Amino acid sequence: MSEVATIFIARHLDGRIQEALLDTPAILINGPRQCGKTTLVRQYVTADRAYFSLDEQSLLQAVKADPVGFVQQHPSAIIDEVQRAPELLLALKAAIDNDRRPGRFLLTGSANLMALPQIADSLAGRMEVLTLLPLSNSELDARPADFLQRVQSQDWPAAALETPRLGHDLVRQVLAGGYPEMRQRASPARRQAWAQAYLSTLIERDVQDVARIDDATRLPQLLTMAAGLTGQIPNMSQLGGQVGLAAKTVEKYLGVFEKMFLLRRLPAWSRHELGRLVKTPKLHFLDAGLQATLTRLSPDLLLTQRQRWGATLETWVYAELLKQLSADPQAWFLSYYRDKDQVEVDFVLESPMREIIGIEVKAAATVLASDFKGLKRLRDQCRSDFVSGIVLYDGNRCLSFGEGMWAIPLQCL
Repeated sequence: MSEVATIFIARHLDGRIQEALLDTPAILINGPRQCGKTTLVRQYVTADRAYFSLDEQSLLQAVKADPVGFVQQHPSAIIDEVQRAPELLLALKAAIDNDRRPGRFLLTGSANLMALPQIADSLAGRMEVLTLLPLSNSELDARPADFLQRVQSQDWPAAALETPRLGHDLVRQVLAGGYPEMRQRASPARRQAWAQAYLSTLIERDVQDVARIDDATRLPQLLTMAAGLTGQIPNMSQLGGQVGLAAKTVEKYLGVFEKMFLLRRLPAWSRHELGRLVKTPKLHFLDAGLQATLTRLSPDLLLTQRQRWGATLETWVYAELLKQLSADPQAWFLSYYRDKDQVEVDFVLESPMREIIGIEVKAAATVLASDFKGLKRLRDQCRSDFVSGIVLYDGNRCLSFGEGMWAIPLQCL
């Protein structure tokens, strides 16, 4: 599927929401604007659980003026964009403490509310927090989110994929991103026009919901530069020098972009948890379509400048892995591997039982034995904890490269 039709697309997070409503008083669905949160939660409107959007200015002002009265009037509700009224969270806390019946409140937020101190204190321990990101590859194709299960069981099809998405088709799929509105646009140019307007609106309107920024005029330039560093370890001082900001200010502004679900920092893997805290993280965007827009990358440009494809493809894989993990009830740890010899693995997934999966991304249609160098180094580090090493590539066959080592088509993700 290359386009999103106007019909409803089932989201893999839906199962976790249904489970949480059965035993938890409040559920918060965090995620970026326009990723499909409203469409998802509107399914849960009932006679006793009405829907309210705090994007409606009159309602927002009324809630800010009397949050306790609003909650008393609506003891069960769906409240969209709750980050716009932090005052409401204390009223919800009191209501939940007095009545812990499950399924009372279903909230959405377009900022990472748990990263906002004034809100996190109100929410902690009282509601389940789930993350909804833009549409995943498997959701677009109406397939189950079973990639992790297949990696663990090493249950890969022996035959070639029947309808593989390869080469230019894969490029168009990745650059279209996962935002439903963006994918409905008819051409790459129209999609990028939507993405540019989306990012402008986000910076002009929503930044103030998550931080007080003295000079927001620097944010677009910094975001564009960050897009060019996706998959890399950023040098804050160098980045700040290029945009006229101090390194600490760059760090702060990148944190704002994280709270708005535009990018995320990927930690380095270590056998010891404390070691992960001292190693420098990589920077990754959460949507390849937005990253491609900021770097002015188009399907036609990639026909002549293929060397620019790798970083965007890696960003797409990163986002797809996050979407798989958000739908999985297990708490996986996602990181990257780099050792003293600069041998790397793009992504390392660690299960709660400390099982290790390594994933390399290759933007080519051919896989060589040498492409498994980093995965074999990771296997030597992990020994019996190592489950499988995967090279994701632009092909149509699942190929074994020895015990636990596989070349897997990108489409399988």
